[in-house]
Amino acid sequence: MGHREDLLEGAKKCLVDKGFVRTTARDIVKASGANLASIGYHYGSKDALLTQAFIALVEQWGDGFTAGVEGEGGSLERFRSVWEGVHAGHEESGPIWAASMEVALTREGLPELRKLLAASQGEGRKGLISMFTGVPEEEVTEDDLRTTGVFYQALLNGFMLQWLFDPASAASPADLTEGMRRAVEAMAKAKTPDAG
Repeated sequence: MGHREDLLEGAKKCLVDKGFVRTTARDIVKASGANLASIGYHYGSKDALLTQAFIALVEQWGDGFTAGVEGEGGSLERFRSVWEGVHAGHEESGPIWAASMEVALTREGLPELRKLLAASQGEGRKGLISMFTGVPEEEVTEDDLRTTGVFYQALLNGFMLQWLFDPASAASPADLTEGMRRAVEAMAKAKTPDAG
């Protein structure tokens, strides 16, 4: 492995162990065996490196369960299958989500890191749409990202926040699936006002 890859692996380890806020450039150097100047050379900044490490961790986590997803795209079976995968990996991914929440909760702090993470949300939404619907990522449109992608991301963030806050009372895949079924059923039953 070269310095670029070593830095990425070191940054991933630091994110899991310390999160975004407490990780320093020296921590990454120590974990990677690379030198301090190589962070700027290969990634531009520590924050850019940590963002790439975060994206890589999320992709690894997603790849760990998406191969076993069952059901036709958009079906309740698929919905539940995706959540079962998320749930099965929630302990392993806990530090990743804790790091993400850490940045979100800094409010005015870490503006560069927040900007970089916000810019990466589109890719995350694209992956979520593909997981839940079966649509290949390259076919996901901008409209899909602004609607369906935001919806699935809100569900995922809410699920992980519940788990981080209190695993004992967090929703199960069965709870989420039944909740979705009931919500869709209620919407279908609601009287649609005349366009008149």
